[in-house]
Amino acid sequence: MKICIVGLGAVGGLMAHHLIEGGREVSALARGATLAAVRERGLVLRDAAATDPQRRLDRSVPLRASDRAEDLGVQDLIILAVKTTALASVPAGIAPLMGPDTLVLSAMNGLPWWFFHGFAPPWQGTRLDACDADGRLAQAIDPARVIGCVLHMSAFSPAPGIVTRTLGDRYIVGEPGGAKTPRLAAVADQLRVPGIGLEVSSHIELDVWLKLWGNMTMNPASALTGATLDLLLDDPLVREFVSRAMIEAAEIGTRIGLPISMTPEDRHAITRKLGAVRTSMLQDTEAGRPLELDALIASVSELGRRTGVATPSLDALLGLTRVMAKARGLQPN
Repeated sequence: MKICIVGLGAVGGLMAHHLIEGGREVSALARGATLAAVRERGLVLRDAAATDPQRRLDRSVPLRASDRAEDLGVQDLIILAVKTTALASVPAGIAPLMGPDTLVLSAMNGLPWWFFHGFAPPWQGTRLDACDADGRLAQAIDPARVIGCVLHMSAFSPAPGIVTRTLGDRYIVGEPGGAKTPRLAAVADQLRVPGIGLEVSSHIELDVWLKLWGNMTMNPASALTGATLDLLLDDPLVREFVSRAMIEAAEIGTRIGLPISMTPEDRHAITRKLGAVRTSMLQDTEAGRPLELDALIASVSELGRRTGVATPSLDALLGLTRVMAKARGLQPN
């Protein structure tokens, strides 16, 4: 497959590096300082989570990159790894990459625009304002093209063209609706390279929901407080507040057919083992970037209204973080 990474930040850069080292044909749509850095020294990975000391040394790979999709041509697979705050501007930029059979692997935070594509009625095809306010995204990138992807890893980009992996290597892929298709098998084969622990899911929507169940609270809470995950969960009042928000979201999940079997405390125990992790929203706050509030928490609040579930804790967290973002100029355009 010809694979193009759109969004060469921490996630996109890490995926690109692993795929190139695995012998895949990879290009990237990049711009500005990132594009200049990749052209000058290649794409650099600092694998702080590697057990082999040699693997922790900087490793650079050549990457064909351009800020013009026309230079890269039609692709077999587009890996969409942009921040959701920038998603609205993506369709026009990637149009030259898309042929009639091009697939899109959605590797982003929160609830995606394609989330309800594979659901059974009455939720099938539901559009959330927080994910695709005017429906243009679904028109530009047909959900029928999408292969879902959930990433359980942590990385950051300390400088343009450099990615540091700090934790995890688990990637989950699946068809919306759960079908086992030849195209899913083909994408999975491309992703099976060293550095990527790949799972193929028969219910990718539940995998998305389970990850969001933790992210929708810990990301905003970390952005508000400037605290890492361990500090948040070690405070009993914060832990109780987060648990109440998660209980609200779990009821929403039950009503849309995505029941969660674990308790908030079960999830906290898993998260606490990760240690002093700086969430993506905390990193964005510190870097002065727009915050992914719509995809990570406003979408869940909207689903609460649609399902008739009261969400006072989620709404309080959303409101406080939204005001903070506005005060600091971190709202999306």
